[in-house]
Amino acid sequence: MKLKRTTLLIATAALSLGIMHSAKAEHVHGLQCGHAMSIWSSIDSASQRFAPDRAVDIQQFDLDVTPDFKNRRVAGIATFTFKPILKPLGQLRLDAHNLEISTVSGSTEIATWENTDRALIITFAQPIAAGEQAKLSVTYEAEPKKGLYFRTPEMGYDPGDTHIWTQGESIEARHWFPCFDAPNEFFTSTMTCRVPEAMVVLSNGSKVSDSVDADSGLRVVKWSQDKPHVNYLITLVAGHFKRIEEKHGNLSMSFWTTPSDFANAANSFRYTKDCMEYFEEEIGLPYPWAKYDQVTVQDFHWGGMENTSISTLNASTLFSSETENIRSSQGLMAHELAHQWFGDLVTCKDWSQLWLNEGFATYYTHLFAGHKDGIDEMRYGLYRDRKGLTGRSGDTTAMVNRKYNYPQEMFRKYGFMSYSKGSWVLHMLRSQLGPELFRKSVKTYLERHKHGNVVTEDLRSIIEEISGQSFDRFFDQYVFHAHHPELKISYAWDEKTKLAKLSVQQTQKVDANIVLFHVPLPVRFKVSDQVVDRKLQITKTAEDFYFPLAKAPSIVLIDPDVTLLAKFSFTPSTALLHAQLADDSDALGRLQAVEILAKRKDKTTREKLKHALQNDSFYAVRIAASKALRGIGGDDALAALTDSTDQPNAKVRQQVISNIASQYKPAALAALKQSLAKEKNPAIRSRIINGLTGHNDKEARKLINQALDSESFRHQLADAAVSALRKQDIPANIAKIRAALENDGKKFTTNGYASGLRALGYLARNQKNRTGIREFLIGHVNNPKRRVALASINALGQLGDPRAIAVLDKFTGAAEDDPARKAAEQAIEKLRAGRKPVDDFKNLRKEVTSLKQSNSKLTKELDDLKKRFDAAIGKKKAEKK
Repeated sequence: MKLKRTTLLIATAALSLGIMHSAKAEHVHGLQCGHAMSIWSSIDSASQRFAPDRAVDIQQFDLDVTPDFKNRRVAGIATFTFKPILKPLGQLRLDAHNLEISTVSGSTEIATWENTDRALIITFAQPIAAGEQAKLSVTYEAEPKKGLYFRTPEMGYDPGDTHIWTQGESIEARHWFPCFDAPNEFFTSTMTCRVPEAMVVLSNGSKVSDSVDADSGLRVVKWSQDKPHVNYLITLVAGHFKRIEEKHGNLSMSFWTTPSDFANAANSFRYTKDCMEYFEEEIGLPYPWAKYDQVTVQDFHWGGMENTSISTLNASTLFSSETENIRSSQGLMAHELAHQWFGDLVTCKDWSQLWLNEGFATYYTHLFAGHKDGIDEMRYGLYRDRKGLTGRSGDTTAMVNRKYNYPQEMFRKYGFMSYSKGSWVLHMLRSQLGPELFRKSVKTYLERHKHGNVVTEDLRSIIEEISGQSFDRFFDQYVFHAHHPELKISYAWDEKTKLAKLSVQQTQKVDANIVLFHVPLPVRFKVSDQVVDRKLQITKTAEDFYFPLAKAPSIVLIDPDVTLLAKFSFTPSTALLHAQLADDSDALGRLQAVEILAKRKDKTTREKLKHALQNDSFYAVRIAASKALRGIGGDDALAALTDSTDQPNAKVRQQVISNIASQYKPAALAALKQSLAKEKNPAIRSRIINGLTGHNDKEARKLINQALDSESFRHQLADAAVSALRKQDIPANIAKIRAALENDGKKFTTNGYASGLRALGYLARNQKNRTGIREFLIGHVNNPKRRVALASINALGQLGDPRAIAVLDKFTGAAEDDPARKAAEQAIEKLRAGRKPVDDFKNLRKEVTSLKQSNSKLTKELDDLKKRFDAAIGKKKAEKK
């Protein structure tokens, strides 16, 4: 609230007290508002989140919608068929965020209905009896900010690619149709959509009808999903699309893209049939839906989404053949396909159990990689996930976690647990049970709970039933408590007794959230041609284990087959590591040897790493060797890298180039120029262009400028040039980037254009006159492409021009969950923090001068008022006399 200066000055004496009081009152009011909002939430308070109660059993849901592409609106009729579950129903609440509801009607008389902008609350004239079937229809319109997304010419997209797509998970559906927006209600559904005649409509299940309405001229397409599913898996994609179709038996599998992307569609679709065949065999249940479609959409907010029978994919997964094996859609494709069983056929009861969706999908992606590309590829993927998990700090939250503010936190803040850790829990179970017993357990789990909800105990109880083993401790440690064991291991050989000694310590901090683990630890000794495998049972803080061997082992491996989620601290001797690196039978062992040797800088190590980089049969070992040589540094290591640029595997070639590019040496610059002259792969060329920056070299600058004006798939070379020009931090680059955005803006992807805006804000931050760039950036703050708008707001904060605050302040009043609000608040904070003290002093002097003037005026007004008051009192006294 703005106060007039006269009011402000009257309160001068109590200024600090007044501010404190106002802040306290505002804080209390904020808490009250938050509490009031939670009353209408379908999820419990943030202290503990549980699945909501189900007053009714929704049996059928029918949605009939007409999107307005030009105005980015939707009109619809949502019809529910339901039965009260336990007791008569007098009132029904549906999630409905900012829907413009016009009518509500039903098979039972409705007394009243209320639209709170958060929910639709219907009160029936007479309670509906438990078990009695009823129908309810809601007619509405909406201009959704979430849930339903438009990609239209008015937003800057190619007219020929016009389309819409939806996203339900976790709770976005409520923004474009009324619903019970929680994952613990299953029903069948239909989707009817009316679009211009030339468009395609895709949705869940089977297509029932597709015709053109004679009156409206619109194409009317109806889809039916006749198998029960949860609300967030409802999808609608409509617009201009082309497709590739393939058959798996009688099952139709289609891959859809917008016309402009179709040329590269086959690259991403090619392994879908192989994956479908493998999953059906490995899982033991046939694919559970009527068809399987994959559709790529522009500027999707995720990598992909596993709606029943149709996965929505981010168009960024598409790639040109020129990128060789650097880009692939295999992982994304397999993950979303696995979800058709895990997440769709069975669904987590509430978001605390998300790992049962995402962990399974992630693990089966690894299993498919092992099936298609070999066991080393599978283990390498799990090994990388383990490094990511065990490298995190502050991991003190259990995987089944009910303390979150919004469901999205389970994906973003705690996603590492649901995805990678969930996958690792399943991998450990499979490793301990064996593949056959694990497969039988998973099949039983799916059969018993299909088209229904699951919680962790459902999986545990079935595993125990099938195996006869107790897994209480396992789930308690890894699922219901946080973290993982941290194992410090040392090795010693006693020649006299012929005993190998392993000392194991658990070093993780044990508290209420993290336990002292009981885990099986596999170890392997290689003695001449003999392999000796042993399994240690780790149960204490510190333990010693002894192993009689014929002679000292040449190789000692901890968890050789990558089966235990733990952080290992184990450093074998140089001799053991050299032998491990030379072992052609163990790719992961060689990889780990390279990573440990990276800490040593002797000549022998450099030579062995160079040999591994140029000759190892597994690409991941060569990548690790390149990284190790970069870490060691020095002219010899750089020479080893520059001698190894002709790698047949593009992933390795890219890594070598990256490690050369990160060095400021003439030999590095020469190698980059030489590689750029012959390299055809645009992904690697982009790395080279980025690496040219920093060198005071005329030709390098010319090559960067040429890249900015070049043509490439998704304009990736120009993107690399923008990044390089930003790193150069030269004022002359401002005009170059701005011209590229103004002249070739449509060639950039949304992310690429956003990066260009951020680069402008950064490069112009020290300019005396920032008016032109400030206005250019302000011109994008309301861009209909959300990422562009957010980038312009961020760039204004980086620009450092306080005159942008007035514009940014307009966004601080947006909804609390609006990303623009947070971006604006951060930008304003940065701008205020960056003000020069002298400017603040000048402003303060102006304020003080203004206050003095106002104070003088107020004093005069008060004196005049006092005189008039005294005169009036004197007059009244005279009259009384």
